[in-house]
Amino acid sequence: MTRTTKLMAVLAPLAFFGGSAHAHPLQAEPINHAYVFNFDQFNLPQDPDEHVVEGGYLLLGELNCTACHVPPKSWQERLAPKPAPNLSKVGARLDADNLWMMIRSPQHRKKGTQMPGLFAGEEGDAEKVEALTEFLSSLNPATPKMPVGDMARGKDLYHKVGCVACHEPATDYRPAKAAADAEIEKPGLGSVPLILAEAYSADALTEFLFDPLSHRPSGRMPNMRLSLQEAADIAAYMHLGREVEVAAERAALKLPKQGVEKGREVFAQMNCVACHTDVLPTGDTKVSASKPKALAGLKVDAGCLAAIQPSGIPRFDLNELQKRALRLAITAIQKQEAPAMTAEQKVDWQMTRLNCYACHDRDGKGGPEDPRAQYFGSNDGSAESLGELAHLPPNLDHVGRKLTKGWLTKVLWGEGGSVRPYMDTRMPNFGQAQTEMLLDLLPEADKREQPVAIDISGLAKHHRAESGRQLMGATGLACVACHGLKERKSLGPPVIRLTHTVERLQPEYFKELLLNPQATQPGTMMPPMFMGRKKADQEIESIWIYLKELDGQPLPEGLLSTEDFELKPEKAGRPIVFRSFIEGAGSHAIAVGFPQGLHATFDAVQVRWTQVWRGRFLDAMSNWQSREMLPIKPLGTDLKALPQATGKRVFSGYRLDKVGVPTFLYQQDGQSVEDTLKPAPDGKGFDHEIKINGKVIREVLSW
Repeated sequence: MTRTTKLMAVLAPLAFFGGSAHAHPLQAEPINHAYVFNFDQFNLPQDPDEHVVEGGYLLLGELNCTACHVPPKSWQERLAPKPAPNLSKVGARLDADNLWMMIRSPQHRKKGTQMPGLFAGEEGDAEKVEALTEFLSSLNPATPKMPVGDMARGKDLYHKVGCVACHEPATDYRPAKAAADAEIEKPGLGSVPLILAEAYSADALTEFLFDPLSHRPSGRMPNMRLSLQEAADIAAYMHLGREVEVAAERAALKLPKQGVEKGREVFAQMNCVACHTDVLPTGDTKVSASKPKALAGLKVDAGCLAAIQPSGIPRFDLNELQKRALRLAITAIQKQEAPAMTAEQKVDWQMTRLNCYACHDRDGKGGPEDPRAQYFGSNDGSAESLGELAHLPPNLDHVGRKLTKGWLTKVLWGEGGSVRPYMDTRMPNFGQAQTEMLLDLLPEADKREQPVAIDISGLAKHHRAESGRQLMGATGLACVACHGLKERKSLGPPVIRLTHTVERLQPEYFKELLLNPQATQPGTMMPPMFMGRKKADQEIESIWIYLKELDGQPLPEGLLSTEDFELKPEKAGRPIVFRSFIEGAGSHAIAVGFPQGLHATFDAVQVRWTQVWRGRFLDAMSNWQSREMLPIKPLGTDLKALPQATGKRVFSGYRLDKVGVPTFLYQQDGQSVEDTLKPAPDGKGFDHEIKINGKVIREVLSW
């Protein structure tokens, strides 16, 4: 009975499965070659050599050929091998029989695996496999107890969060967008095999899905940002109809114990350490492996590329297209130095290696194939008017000049980078080691020949947040018809909220996008609202200033309620910086309110702190609702006026620290000054710090 037949027999009586027995992703059509998704995605047998050779370079790194066969120095960065799976806890994931089968014949145990077979059945091989099995089984720390998973939820999550971008969808799962009478189209590309998932225990599989990067640091299986319960749910779905595999050959051979120490020696002898560097500490064994030939010395018709592969050579089960690609690549490497790569080429290379193109398109390359795209959905019905933008991951054209470095960090491996809550699919975390280089490469690759000029200093006369607020409102340009702010939804479809715009977008891109949306971001539904407007530059800058000062500003018309007028730093949980006409500080006042209930105003004309008070901060209703722009009166109690400034002062703006505390910048008698007020630790007054040409003066301001 074959493996598939056995699994079908188990699945058949499970009425709750809701479909035919062959529906489960574990029963995807087997792949009989070392499967590299990103190679198969972009290479066909009929492609010309000059295209296929690029696929050969990819295979050299993705199959870890260069972990053994060192390339010439000029090629080493490009062809660096990917980190192999971490085996330091492998005994907790796979039982001894599954380890035996995976070591003995990887392609038999897991069709499509990239792991080469090292044992051809020669005399003594079985004993070596047994020794390795015992050694790896000993790497068995206790697996924490995990939540019990829900199979139905797991099935739904598997098909929604992005797993099917690489893995096989179930044939009994109907995407929400598919017509009731439509036949679900099967993906044309092969899928990354999942068959080993059923070999893990439920707890081990949950732990793996929750934090795959600790087990596979290459990022080829990224972290899908699952909660522990979600990981348990998907694990339960992967275990549907699970049957523990038994290594029949191992049982029949009845081999004597070989010992962990011998296994450790075989691990080094067979050069497993070339890829798996996390198991043997340096100097742990005296046995060393034979040194493979450097890439420059390989023959392209021998070894694993020979028509008939000789015994004792690692066996990858390559298909003819892969062999052709590798032969072309090795020949090219032996003939020439590595050509210099532009930043754009380096970005493309890393995105190809990480398979980013399974979800994203960039410069006309990639994006999910149609049969997989149908599984990318939206959880908000009102987003459907956005078309593909509601459910497909965004196009990455110009992203290097679009996002700030800080936000790119959040998106790639940090937290809080998602701005499309209406989209089911999640942005995976491929690991910092695999994506950190993109922080510098993307801006270089995407820079404009002629940068867009934008003044974001806040000093120009038109730099008034109120002007920007009015432009965004329902009776202005009606930005709020599509974009929400803070906790408020838009008036129409749920396009990206603009709350974190200043943190997220580079100002030059912001202006570039607003001036010509379609040219900057092809396919966007953003209308060209500023085209033909005489004051477009100033209006865009006013909107930016409004978004920069959003914490201290009311929402635009259409999103505003009467409760929004009083500024409450204690509610915001961080300082509020508010620019307006404030009594006691003049028409160019900047008020700073702190959650601790201490507040102050700074006069940008006199360039000094003018007053401090306690309690409530400001009620901005008269400012925002009155055409007369009457000065706002500070709320609260214990208002104290501060002394006049001395010397000649020139205001230069302010900067915010990571928690939102402003430092005011100015020149005094030709010297550079940095001036900061913040609540003292005891909450009874302010700590006042003045830095003059780098020299710090501190005082306590109490009243």
